[in-house]
Amino acid sequence: MASPLKVVILGGGTSGWMCAAALSAILKPGTPSSILDLRLIESADIGTVGVGEATLPHIKEFNDFLGINEAEFMRKTKATFKLGIEFRDWGQVGNSYIHPFGTFGQTLAGVEFQHYWTRAQALGEAASIEDYSYAIQAARGQKFDFPSEDKESIKSTFSYAYHFDAGLYAAFLRDFAEARGLKRTEGKVETVALKPDSGDIASLTLASGEVIEGDLFIDCSGFRGLLIEDHLHAGWEDWSRWLPCDRALAVPSERTDDFPSYTRSTALSAGWQWRIPLQHRTGNGYVYSSAFISDDDAQKALLANLDGAALMDPKPLRFKAGRRKKSWYKNCLTIGLSSGFLEPLESTSIYLVQIAVQTLIALFPSSKPGEPIDDKLADEFNRLIDIEYERVRDFLILHYHANTRTDSALWDYVRHMNVPDSLTHKIEQFKRRGYVKKYRDGLFSPPSWLAVFIGQGVVPHGYDRMADTMDDATVIEKLADMRVRIRANVDAMPDHADFVRDYCFVPPAKVMAEVSK
Repeated sequence: MASPLKVVILGGGTSGWMCAAALSAILKPGTPSSILDLRLIESADIGTVGVGEATLPHIKEFNDFLGINEAEFMRKTKATFKLGIEFRDWGQVGNSYIHPFGTFGQTLAGVEFQHYWTRAQALGEAASIEDYSYAIQAARGQKFDFPSEDKESIKSTFSYAYHFDAGLYAAFLRDFAEARGLKRTEGKVETVALKPDSGDIASLTLASGEVIEGDLFIDCSGFRGLLIEDHLHAGWEDWSRWLPCDRALAVPSERTDDFPSYTRSTALSAGWQWRIPLQHRTGNGYVYSSAFISDDDAQKALLANLDGAALMDPKPLRFKAGRRKKSWYKNCLTIGLSSGFLEPLESTSIYLVQIAVQTLIALFPSSKPGEPIDDKLADEFNRLIDIEYERVRDFLILHYHANTRTDSALWDYVRHMNVPDSLTHKIEQFKRRGYVKKYRDGLFSPPSWLAVFIGQGVVPHGYDRMADTMDDATVIEKLADMRVRIRANVDAMPDHADFVRDYCFVPPAKVMAEVSK
């Protein structure tokens, strides 16, 4: 049997440990038949960003793939459930809408719901589009229950994600990976040796003097990109002209009685503020553009808008929106912040880690130790990751561009800026006839785009004429029936706080004991 491929992950945090856990689960390093020798290097002296606490429904698929018990995971990470994201003051001051993890209405006679809704609006017979979303109505009522497995039931038309402590999640995955054969090395990289013929990474030398050789290196070193940029110079594609926020302040606050099953994003004068309810505290932060507000004024604005007392001083972060020109270059690939950064407006950071890990597993090298890795694997990895980043980018830009606020310079700038052609095309198609293309690859499905378009006042002028095959009275009757069934079922759901308490709640005394360890 050939020797196992040596894979070295540089950096822990959420991205490093998600990668380590997935590779450990499927390739079982350390076992006699494994094709993988896996090691993770991290230094306790180097802090992690650790502010990402909101996720998308795909994280449940990742945890299920690992075989993780949901209730145990939620107890260990102090997690709560998430049905969507509320956006306050984004389209205009005083406006509020929710991007739900679920559908709007249902397809009728093969035609998507928004076309019937647009038609009914013209007749003066349609309610707010939020009334036709099970996830939104449950979120507005601070309700939660698991979706039905019966695909014919209206209770199956939503999914859910989590709010959790990202530091605790990384620690949870570390225990998982180490129990399955991963070798962790505490240390700081001092030098990186490159192969003179190919320019590939040959080895890393730690401050202790230990030399760690590898066939494939995974850079999870954060914004710096210690391997991919400092030594391989893969290059950076700057997207800050479309996403001008370049700083953030993060601060936890005391948990309040308000315990919603959704994340909140509130637009402020120079950016936006997040609010994420956990079992033991609330996560808060202000993402802002330094071109439009000072750091001191941003901190004052953040602290003035907390729902509970701050538990520590705000933590500052600096970043630039964009991505590596090549996420996999030579024998090094990047995952997490070393690959790119898109502000956490739609909770995409952990998703982008997850999709990179899953793509790596699908394209895992079959070369023998010491042999060059097939360049075609890197080409395909980069193609797929580029699609993910670009489609998330366009979705985030839409939130900024589709605003009618006139209260500050930032909102004037993003409303009038030129946007990517791919986004312009999508906006025009929706305005003309309510059309939203369904991606084969990429994250956000039509209901997500529909939520933001309608929520921020981008309303279609027309609709698919196939929706005219049903008479007015039938359309109105069917829409009314959807609303009634959603309302009746949501009213019967448990409160989110009660559900969490019964399913995975950690008593406050135990929380404090574990956090202080």
